Amino acid sequence: MTTTFMPLGGRVLIKRVGGEKQVGSIHVPDGAQKESNKAEVFAVGLGKRLADGSHLDPMVTEGDKVLVSKYGGMEIEIDGLQLFIVQEADIQAIIS
Repeated sequence: MTTTFMPLGGRVLIKRVGGEKQVGSIHVPDGAQKESNKAEVFAVGLGKRLADGSHLDPMVTEGDKVLVSKYGGMEIEIDGLQLFIVQEADIQAIIS
């Protein structure tokens, strides 16, 4: 079963990518690994609602590779994937 998920407002659903599992010939245990700042955008909300009721369109789209704040967001699991819901403001850059 595949779950459909759409973040509300200015939120973005991301999957963190690129965590190191091995340094040289030394295996690094899960608890000692650094949280990755790189992520892939899975879903995007409609955008932040402004005071006048209009929406500010999101700057990211599904499939974008981005840099995010290390400790931001709420971790969730959907269809066996560890994902995060973050505010678009927690995204620092789009990687091309």
